[in-house]
Amino acid sequence: MSLVFKNASLLLGKELTYIPRGYLEVGHDGIIKEAKRGVYQSSTGRNSDDIRILDAEGFLLIPGLINAHTHIGDSIGKDIAVDSTLDERVHPVFGTKQKILRKSEPDHLRTFIRSSVLSMIKNGITAFGDFREGGIEGIKLLNDAISDLPIKCTIFGRIEHYTDINASKDGSQKNLSAKIQQMTSDVLGVSNGLGISGANENTNEMLSQYRKLINAKNKGMTKLKGQSKKLIVAIHAAETEKTMEFSKLHTGETEVSRIMKYLKPDILVHMTNANEKDMALASENRSGIVVCPRANGVVGAGIPQVAKMLEQGCLVGVGSDNVMLNSPDILRELDYIWKASRSFEKRFLQTKDILKMATTNNAKILKLNSGYLDCGRDADVVFIDKTHVDLFPMHDPITSIIHRVTSDSIKAVMIDGKFADGAHL
Repeated sequence: MSLVFKNASLLLGKELTYIPRGYLEVGHDGIIKEAKRGVYQSSTGRNSDDIRILDAEGFLLIPGLINAHTHIGDSIGKDIAVDSTLDERVHPVFGTKQKILRKSEPDHLRTFIRSSVLSMIKNGITAFGDFREGGIEGIKLLNDAISDLPIKCTIFGRIEHYTDINASKDGSQKNLSAKIQQMTSDVLGVSNGLGISGANENTNEMLSQYRKLINAKNKGMTKLKGQSKKLIVAIHAAETEKTMEFSKLHTGETEVSRIMKYLKPDILVHMTNANEKDMALASENRSGIVVCPRANGVVGAGIPQVAKMLEQGCLVGVGSDNVMLNSPDILRELDYIWKASRSFEKRFLQTKDILKMATTNNAKILKLNSGYLDCGRDADVVFIDKTHVDLFPMHDPITSIIHRVTSDSIKAVMIDGKFADGAHL
Protein backbone atom coordinates (compact mmCIF):
# COMPACT_ATOMS: atom_id res chain seq x y z
CA MET A 1 0.00 0.00 0.00
CA SER A 2 1.23 3.50 -0.88
CA LEU A 3 1.20 6.29 1.69
CA VAL A 4 0.30 9.82 0.58
CA PHE A 5 1.01 12.83 2.78
CA LYS A 6 -1.13 15.68 1.52
CA ASN A 7 -1.27 19.38 2.48
CA ALA A 8 2.34 19.25 3.65
CA SER A 9 5.11 21.80 3.39
CA LEU A 10 8.16 20.22 1.74
CA LEU A 11 11.82 20.70 0.93
CA LEU A 12 11.97 19.21 -2.56
CA GLY A 13 14.79 17.93 -4.75
CA LYS A 14 18.55 18.36 -4.67
CA GLU A 15 18.21 22.10 -4.15
CA LEU A 16 15.94 21.67 -1.10
CA THR A 17 13.37 24.01 -2.64
CA TYR A 18 10.77 25.09 -0.12
CA ILE A 19 7.21 24.28 -1.16
CA PRO A 20 4.55 25.78 1.17
CA ARG A 21 1.94 23.21 0.11
CA GLY A 22 2.43 19.93 -1.68
CA TYR A 23 2.33 16.18 -1.25
CA LEU A 24 4.59 13.18 -0.95
CA GLU A 25 3.71 9.64 -2.05
CA VAL A 26 5.69 6.71 -0.68
CA GLY A 27 5.41 3.32 -2.36
CA HIS A 28 5.06 0.01 -0.52
CA ASP A 29 8.72 -0.64 -1.40
CA GLY A 30 9.88 2.34 0.65
CA ILE A 31 10.73 4.44 -2.42
CA ILE A 32 9.29 7.88 -3.13
CA LYS A 33 6.81 7.68 -6.02
CA GLU A 34 5.91 11.37 -6.20
CA ALA A 35 6.98 14.56 -4.47
CA LYS A 36 5.28 17.64 -5.86
CA ARG A 37 3.77 21.01 -5.10
CA GLY A 38 0.02 21.50 -5.19
CA VAL A 39 -3.03 19.49 -4.22
CA TYR A 40 -2.91 15.70 -4.36
CA GLN A 41 -5.26 14.08 -6.85
CA SER A 42 -5.34 10.31 -7.24
CA SER A 43 -4.61 9.08 -10.75
CA THR A 44 -7.55 7.72 -12.69
CA GLY A 45 -7.88 3.98 -12.52
CA ARG A 46 -5.94 3.53 -9.29
CA ASN A 47 -7.51 1.31 -6.66
CA SER A 48 -8.26 3.38 -3.58
CA ASP A 49 -7.58 0.33 -1.41
CA ASP A 50 -3.92 0.54 -2.48
CA ILE A 51 -3.53 4.10 -1.19
CA ARG A 52 -3.65 5.47 2.33
CA ILE A 53 -3.94 9.26 2.50
CA LEU A 54 -2.75 11.13 5.58
CA ASP A 55 -3.30 14.84 6.16
CA ALA A 56 0.07 16.46 6.92
CA GLU A 57 -1.31 19.97 7.46
CA GLY A 58 1.02 21.87 9.79
CA PHE A 59 4.03 19.66 9.06
CA LEU A 60 7.26 20.39 7.21
CA LEU A 61 8.68 17.28 5.52
CA ILE A 62 12.43 17.31 4.98
CA PRO A 63 14.94 14.65 3.88
CA GLY A 64 16.34 12.45 6.63
CA LEU A 65 19.51 13.89 8.12
CA ILE A 66 22.82 12.05 7.66
CA ASN A 67 25.76 12.02 10.07
CA ALA A 68 28.73 11.17 7.84
CA HIS A 69 31.39 10.65 10.52
CA THR A 70 31.12 9.06 13.95
CA HIS A 71 33.18 6.92 16.29
CA ILE A 72 30.15 5.42 17.96
CA GLY A 73 32.08 2.69 19.79
CA ASP A 74 33.32 5.22 22.33
CA SER A 75 29.79 6.04 23.51
CA ILE A 76 30.80 4.48 26.82
CA GLY A 77 33.35 7.25 27.50
CA LYS A 78 31.27 10.43 27.27
CA ASP A 79 33.06 13.61 28.44
CA ILE A 80 36.10 11.88 29.90
CA ALA A 81 39.43 13.74 30.12
CA VAL A 82 37.85 16.99 28.89
CA ASP A 83 40.91 19.07 29.74
CA SER A 84 43.33 16.80 27.85
CA THR A 85 44.84 17.35 24.41
CA LEU A 86 43.47 15.64 21.31
CA ASP A 87 46.18 12.96 21.35
CA GLU A 88 45.74 12.35 25.06
CA ARG A 89 42.04 11.75 24.51
CA VAL A 90 41.74 9.88 21.20
CA HIS A 91 45.18 8.84 19.91
CA PRO A 92 44.73 5.37 18.35
CA VAL A 93 47.63 3.88 20.32
CA PHE A 94 47.96 5.60 23.72
CA GLY A 95 44.83 7.80 24.05
CA THR A 96 42.36 7.63 26.93
CA LYS A 97 39.74 6.36 24.49
CA GLN A 98 41.78 3.27 23.64
CA LYS A 99 42.44 2.51 27.29
CA ILE A 100 38.70 2.63 28.01
CA LEU A 101 37.77 0.49 25.01
CA ARG A 102 40.37 -2.17 25.88
CA LYS A 103 38.96 -2.49 29.41
CA SER A 104 35.27 -2.39 28.46
CA GLU A 105 33.09 -5.47 28.22
CA PRO A 106 31.55 -6.04 24.75
CA ASP A 107 28.04 -6.13 26.21
CA HIS A 108 28.57 -2.71 27.78
CA LEU A 109 29.90 -1.27 24.51
CA ARG A 110 26.94 -2.76 22.64
CA THR A 111 24.46 -1.16 25.05
CA PHE A 112 25.93 2.32 24.72
CA ILE A 113 26.35 2.07 20.92
CA ARG A 114 22.66 1.27 20.72
CA SER A 115 21.71 4.20 22.96
CA SER A 116 23.65 6.61 20.74
CA VAL A 117 21.92 5.29 17.63
CA LEU A 118 18.51 5.71 19.28
CA SER A 119 19.51 9.28 20.09
CA MET A 120 20.40 9.89 16.45
CA ILE A 121 17.06 8.61 15.19
CA LYS A 122 15.24 10.79 17.72
CA ASN A 123 17.11 13.79 16.31
CA GLY A 124 16.13 13.08 12.70
CA ILE A 125 19.21 11.14 11.61
CA THR A 126 18.31 8.30 9.25
CA ALA A 127 21.84 7.23 8.24
CA PHE A 128 25.38 7.52 9.58
CA GLY A 129 28.95 6.63 8.71
CA ASP A 130 31.13 5.10 11.39
CA PHE A 131 34.88 4.54 11.75
CA ARG A 132 34.68 1.13 13.37
CA GLU A 133 37.73 0.14 15.35
CA GLY A 134 38.48 -3.43 16.40
CA GLY A 135 38.65 -5.22 13.06
CA ILE A 136 36.02 -7.84 12.25
CA GLU A 137 34.95 -8.20 15.90
CA GLY A 138 34.37 -4.46 16.16
CA ILE A 139 32.20 -4.52 13.03
CA LYS A 140 30.23 -7.47 14.38
CA LEU A 141 29.67 -5.62 17.66
CA LEU A 142 28.20 -2.61 15.84
CA ASN A 143 26.00 -4.75 13.61
CA ASP A 144 24.70 -6.67 16.63
CA ALA A 145 23.94 -3.45 18.52
CA ILE A 146 21.78 -1.98 15.74
CA SER A 147 20.43 -5.15 14.10
CA ASP A 148 16.81 -4.43 15.02
CA LEU A 149 16.96 -0.68 14.36
CA PRO A 150 15.98 0.84 10.99
CA ILE A 151 18.85 3.32 10.69
CA LYS A 152 21.30 2.92 7.81
CA CYS A 153 24.97 2.54 8.66
CA THR A 154 28.00 2.83 6.40
CA ILE A 155 30.80 1.00 8.21
CA PHE A 156 34.41 1.99 7.64
CA GLY A 157 36.40 -0.91 9.08
CA ARG A 158 39.81 -0.41 10.62
CA ILE A 159 42.86 -2.57 11.24
CA GLU A 160 44.66 -1.58 14.42
CA HIS A 161 48.00 -1.19 12.69
CA TYR A 162 50.20 1.87 13.13
CA THR A 163 53.83 2.51 12.31
CA ASP A 164 56.58 5.09 12.52
CA ILE A 165 56.40 7.36 9.50
CA ASN A 166 60.20 7.42 9.43
CA ALA A 167 60.35 3.67 8.82
CA SER A 168 60.54 4.24 5.08
CA LYS A 169 63.80 6.16 5.45
CA ASP A 170 65.81 3.13 6.49
CA GLY A 171 63.66 0.54 4.73
CA SER A 172 62.35 -1.08 7.92
CA GLN A 173 58.64 -1.78 8.39
CA LYS A 174 58.05 -0.02 5.13
CA ASN A 175 55.22 -2.13 3.77
CA LEU A 176 52.13 -3.81 5.13
CA SER A 177 52.95 -7.37 6.14
CA ALA A 178 51.15 -10.25 4.46
CA LYS A 179 49.23 -10.77 7.72
CA ILE A 180 48.03 -7.16 7.86
CA GLN A 181 47.06 -7.25 4.19
CA GLN A 182 44.98 -10.37 4.81
CA MET A 183 43.35 -8.82 7.87
CA THR A 184 42.51 -5.73 5.82
CA SER A 185 41.04 -7.85 3.05
CA ASP A 186 38.94 -9.73 5.62
CA VAL A 187 37.62 -6.45 7.08
CA LEU A 188 36.71 -5.21 3.61
CA GLY A 189 34.67 -8.36 3.15
CA VAL A 190 32.29 -7.39 5.98
CA SER A 191 32.28 -3.58 5.78
CA ASN A 192 31.63 -0.74 3.36
CA GLY A 193 35.26 0.31 3.20
CA LEU A 194 38.23 1.44 5.26
CA GLY A 195 38.47 4.18 7.88
CA ILE A 196 42.17 4.95 8.24
CA SER A 197 43.37 6.88 11.28
CA GLY A 198 45.76 9.23 9.45
CA ALA A 199 48.70 9.66 7.13
CA ASN A 200 51.23 10.19 9.93
CA GLU A 201 50.71 6.63 11.15
CA ASN A 202 51.42 5.16 7.69
CA THR A 203 54.29 5.19 5.23
CA ASN A 204 53.74 6.18 1.61
CA GLU A 205 53.96 2.52 0.63
CA MET A 206 51.31 1.53 3.17
CA LEU A 207 48.89 4.17 1.90
CA SER A 208 49.41 2.88 -1.64
CA GLN A 209 48.84 -0.71 -0.53
CA TYR A 210 45.55 0.17 1.13
CA ARG A 211 44.37 1.73 -2.13
CA LYS A 212 45.44 -1.33 -4.11
CA LEU A 213 43.54 -3.61 -1.74
CA ILE A 214 40.40 -1.49 -2.15
CA ASN A 215 40.77 -1.45 -5.95
CA ALA A 216 41.21 -5.21 -6.08
CA LYS A 217 38.12 -5.78 -3.95
CA ASN A 218 36.06 -3.38 -6.06
CA LYS A 219 37.18 -5.06 -9.25
CA GLY A 220 36.11 -8.40 -7.86
CA MET A 221 32.75 -7.05 -6.72
CA THR A 222 31.82 -5.72 -10.16
CA LYS A 223 32.01 -9.28 -11.47
CA LEU A 224 29.34 -10.41 -9.00
CA LYS A 225 25.74 -9.94 -10.07
CA GLY A 226 24.00 -7.22 -8.10
CA GLN A 227 27.18 -6.08 -6.32
CA SER A 228 27.68 -2.66 -7.85
CA LYS A 229 28.19 -0.53 -4.74
CA LYS A 230 31.90 0.10 -4.44
CA LEU A 231 33.90 0.06 -1.24
CA ILE A 232 34.97 3.46 0.07
CA VAL A 233 38.21 4.57 1.71
CA ALA A 234 38.19 7.45 4.21
CA ILE A 235 40.96 8.99 6.30
CA HIS A 236 41.42 11.71 8.90
CA ALA A 237 43.41 14.61 7.46
CA ALA A 238 44.72 18.03 8.54
CA GLU A 239 42.80 17.97 11.80
CA THR A 240 45.33 19.94 13.86
CA GLU A 241 48.26 22.26 13.26
CA LYS A 242 50.43 19.72 15.10
CA THR A 243 49.69 16.90 12.64
CA MET A 244 50.30 19.25 9.71
CA GLU A 245 53.65 20.39 11.11
CA PHE A 246 54.67 16.79 11.81
CA SER A 247 53.99 15.79 8.23
CA LYS A 248 55.91 18.72 6.76
CA LEU A 249 58.87 18.14 9.10
CA HIS A 250 59.21 14.42 8.41
CA THR A 251 58.11 14.18 4.77
CA GLY A 252 58.38 17.67 3.31
CA GLU A 253 54.69 17.46 2.32
CA THR A 254 51.36 18.22 3.90
CA GLU A 255 49.23 15.33 5.09
CA VAL A 256 46.72 16.02 2.34
CA SER A 257 49.37 16.09 -0.38
CA ARG A 258 50.68 12.67 0.68
CA ILE A 259 47.19 11.26 1.06
CA MET A 260 46.08 12.39 -2.38
CA LYS A 261 49.28 11.13 -3.99
CA TYR A 262 49.36 7.67 -2.46
CA LEU A 263 45.91 6.79 -1.09
CA LYS A 264 43.54 8.72 -3.36
CA PRO A 265 40.70 8.52 -0.79
CA ASP A 266 37.00 8.94 -1.40
CA ILE A 267 36.61 10.91 1.83
CA LEU A 268 38.82 13.27 3.83
CA VAL A 269 37.63 13.80 7.40
CA HIS A 270 38.21 17.13 9.21
CA MET A 271 40.50 19.26 6.95
CA THR A 272 40.30 21.84 9.75
CA ASN A 273 43.81 23.16 9.12
CA ALA A 274 44.03 22.44 5.41
CA ASN A 275 45.43 25.18 3.19
CA GLU A 276 43.92 26.32 -0.11
CA LYS A 277 46.20 24.02 -2.11
CA ASP A 278 45.01 21.05 -0.03
CA MET A 279 41.40 22.03 -0.67
CA ALA A 280 42.09 22.35 -4.38
CA LEU A 281 43.59 18.85 -4.40
CA ALA A 282 40.46 17.46 -2.77
CA SER A 283 38.27 19.22 -5.30
CA GLU A 284 40.35 18.12 -8.31
CA ASN A 285 40.31 14.50 -7.15
CA ARG A 286 36.60 14.63 -6.28
CA SER A 287 37.23 13.52 -2.72
CA GLY A 288 34.42 14.45 -0.36
CA ILE A 289 35.29 16.41 2.77
CA VAL A 290 33.49 15.70 6.03
CA VAL A 291 33.96 18.43 8.61
CA CYS A 292 33.35 17.90 12.34
CA PRO A 293 33.23 21.45 13.73
CA ARG A 294 32.00 20.81 17.29
CA ALA A 295 34.60 18.09 17.92
CA ASN A 296 37.28 20.43 16.60
CA GLY A 297 36.01 23.07 19.00
CA VAL A 298 36.13 20.72 21.97
CA VAL A 299 39.82 19.91 21.44
CA GLY A 300 40.80 23.41 20.29
CA ALA A 301 41.77 22.31 16.77
CA GLY A 302 40.14 25.30 15.09
CA ILE A 303 37.18 25.97 12.82
CA PRO A 304 36.98 24.30 9.38
CA GLN A 305 36.90 26.89 6.59
CA VAL A 306 33.71 25.67 4.97
CA ALA A 307 33.09 28.79 2.90
CA LYS A 308 36.57 28.54 1.40
CA MET A 309 36.09 24.83 0.70
CA LEU A 310 32.85 25.56 -1.14
CA GLU A 311 34.54 28.34 -3.11
CA GLN A 312 37.16 25.79 -4.20
CA GLY A 313 34.38 23.55 -5.51
CA CYS A 314 34.70 20.92 -2.77
CA LEU A 315 31.89 18.53 -1.89
CA VAL A 316 31.48 19.22 1.83
CA GLY A 317 29.55 17.08 4.29
CA VAL A 318 29.36 17.04 8.07
CA GLY A 319 29.75 14.60 10.95
CA SER A 320 29.79 14.72 14.74
CA ASP A 321 32.97 12.63 15.28
CA ASN A 322 33.67 10.85 18.60
CA VAL A 323 30.71 10.40 20.91
CA MET A 324 33.10 10.88 23.83
CA LEU A 325 33.69 14.44 22.57
CA ASN A 326 30.08 15.45 21.94
CA SER A 327 26.62 14.12 21.16
CA PRO A 328 25.91 12.67 17.69
CA ASP A 329 23.34 15.43 17.03
CA ILE A 330 23.81 16.77 13.50
CA LEU A 331 21.36 19.66 14.03
CA ARG A 332 23.65 21.09 16.70
CA GLU A 333 26.53 20.60 14.29
CA LEU A 334 24.81 22.69 11.61
CA ASP A 335 23.91 25.43 14.06
CA TYR A 336 27.49 25.58 15.32
CA ILE A 337 29.13 25.78 11.90
CA TRP A 338 26.69 28.46 10.71
CA LYS A 339 27.50 30.77 13.61
CA ALA A 340 31.20 29.92 13.94
CA SER A 341 31.86 30.48 10.23
CA ARG A 342 30.32 33.93 10.41
CA SER A 343 32.71 34.85 13.20
CA PHE A 344 35.83 33.02 11.99
CA GLU A 345 35.72 33.24 8.21
CA LYS A 346 33.80 36.52 8.06
CA ARG A 347 31.65 34.98 5.34
CA PHE A 348 27.90 34.56 5.47
CA LEU A 349 27.31 30.96 4.51
CA GLN A 350 23.86 30.39 3.06
CA THR A 351 21.73 28.27 5.38
CA LYS A 352 20.66 26.11 2.43
CA ASP A 353 24.32 25.26 1.70
CA ILE A 354 24.74 24.24 5.33
CA LEU A 355 21.64 22.03 5.32
CA LYS A 356 22.84 20.39 2.11
CA MET A 357 25.94 19.26 4.02
CA ALA A 358 23.77 16.98 6.19
CA THR A 359 21.46 15.86 3.38
CA THR A 360 22.30 15.91 -0.33
CA ASN A 361 26.08 16.21 0.14
CA ASN A 362 26.38 13.53 2.80
CA ALA A 363 24.24 11.17 0.71
CA LYS A 364 26.59 11.66 -2.24
CA ILE A 365 29.67 11.22 -0.06
CA LEU A 366 28.37 7.97 1.49
CA LYS A 367 26.85 6.81 -1.82
CA LEU A 368 23.31 6.60 -0.44
CA ASN A 369 20.05 6.73 -2.37
CA SER A 370 18.63 9.29 0.03
CA GLY A 371 19.50 12.84 1.00
CA TYR A 372 16.64 14.61 -0.78
CA LEU A 373 12.96 14.11 -1.53
CA ASP A 374 12.36 13.15 -5.14
CA CYS A 375 10.91 10.34 -7.22
CA GLY A 376 13.05 7.20 -7.00
CA ARG A 377 14.86 8.17 -3.78
CA ASP A 378 14.59 6.21 -0.54
CA ALA A 379 11.72 7.52 1.60
CA ASP A 380 13.86 8.78 4.48
CA VAL A 381 11.80 11.67 5.83
CA VAL A 382 11.70 13.86 8.94
CA PHE A 383 8.34 15.33 9.98
CA ILE A 384 8.71 18.70 11.71
CA ASP A 385 5.84 20.36 13.56
CA LYS A 386 5.71 23.92 12.18
CA THR A 387 3.37 24.97 15.00
CA HIS A 388 5.82 23.98 17.74
CA VAL A 389 6.41 26.77 20.24
CA ASP A 390 10.10 26.98 19.29
CA LEU A 391 9.32 27.37 15.57
CA PHE A 392 6.06 29.24 15.18
CA PRO A 393 5.83 31.52 13.28
CA MET A 394 8.25 30.00 10.77
CA HIS A 395 9.36 32.79 8.43
CA ASP A 396 12.50 31.15 7.02
CA PRO A 397 12.06 27.34 7.06
CA ILE A 398 15.64 26.33 6.30
CA THR A 399 17.13 28.73 8.83
CA SER A 400 14.59 27.48 11.37
CA ILE A 401 15.74 23.89 10.78
CA ILE A 402 19.36 24.78 11.44
CA HIS A 403 18.79 27.30 14.19
CA ARG A 404 15.72 26.14 16.11
CA VAL A 405 14.59 22.55 15.41
CA THR A 406 15.16 20.08 18.25
CA SER A 407 14.08 16.52 18.89
CA ASP A 408 10.98 17.93 20.59
CA SER A 409 9.75 19.58 17.36
CA ILE A 410 10.48 16.43 15.32
CA LYS A 411 7.22 14.48 15.49
CA ALA A 412 8.13 11.47 13.34
CA VAL A 413 11.05 9.93 11.48
CA MET A 414 10.57 7.67 8.48
CA ILE A 415 13.27 5.35 7.11
CA ASP A 416 12.69 3.39 3.92
CA GLY A 417 9.01 4.27 4.02
CA LYS A 418 8.37 3.10 7.56
CA PHE A 419 8.03 5.17 10.69
CA ALA A 420 11.02 4.49 12.91
CA ASP A 421 8.94 4.17 16.07
CA GLY A 422 5.88 2.62 14.48
CA ALA A 423 3.91 5.84 14.96
CA HIS A 424 1.99 7.75 12.35
CA LEU A 425 0.54 11.23 11.96
